Amino acid sequence: MRYLDPKADLTFKKVFGEHPDLVISILNALLPFETEEEHIVEVEYLPIELVPETPFKKNSIVDVRCRDERGRIFIVEMQMLWSPAFMHRVLFNASKAYVRQLGSNEKYELLQPVYSLNLVNDVFMPDVEGYYHDYRIVHIEHSDKIIEGLRFIFVELPKFKPQTFSEKKMHVLWLRYLTEINEKTRIIPPELMESPEIRKAVEQIEESAFSDAQLEGYDKFWDGVRVEKTLISDALKKGHAEGRAEGRIEGERIKQLEIARNLKALGLDVASICQVTGLKPEETENL
Repeated sequence: MRYLDPKADLTFKKVFGEHPDLVISILNALLPFETEEEHIVEVEYLPIELVPETPFKKNSIVDVRCRDERGRIFIVEMQMLWSPAFMHRVLFNASKAYVRQLGSNEKYELLQPVYSLNLVNDVFMPDVEGYYHDYRIVHIEHSDKIIEGLRFIFVELPKFKPQTFSEKKMHVLWLRYLTEINEKTRIIPPELMESPEIRKAVEQIEESAFSDAQLEGYDKFWDGVRVEKTLISDALKKGHAEGRAEGRIEGERIKQLEIARNLKALGLDVASICQVTGLKPEETENL
């Protein structure tokens, strides 16, 4: 049996955008709900394209968007490569979903929270321990004071290391599903298949479940990811090279100024100092 990678656009939307029970399961497992009462029971899917109210504003598309029985809205995104622009897009989409809940004559009290779950197949906080990042609007000095309404969860998938602790069983199983299964997988670990939700999610990514056209689109997706990764890598290399060049130039200038300062201390005239160091007269006089 051959499986497709569940992180690809095609497979991710098939698993979590077509099966309410599976998106409920992963949301309950990965969102920071503190009590059982907060857990999602039912969801209805909402259009993934957030069309602007006027043609002059920006539209946007998310991977999965749904609403639960309480009216809370959930956005789920799978991002293959990190860029600072993604953080801005997440904030933009969640804010738009929050604002669009109300009509012009409705009361603000009717607004329900928007949760944004973002699974990132990249490391964007290398200097921070842990793979799970929970953002809320909090008071800087009194972090227990919170403005409710928007909550953002970012998961750095490459940092995740499987752990077994019963109180977060589905949390671990879903992240193992996303990080351990790909085209090279032939046998699914038994502990994953023991979960009905994970087993169903595995069945959705069997190669035989997709048409030839879909498989071609799947391959093109990964080609696009590889190209984008190369472009980002090249841009970083160019930036580092330019930074090193700028550093060398700045280093040479500091050396010139230090030499000029020493020569001036020895009583050498400005014209001679400029001839030796290449500095301008006004630069030498200001030392």
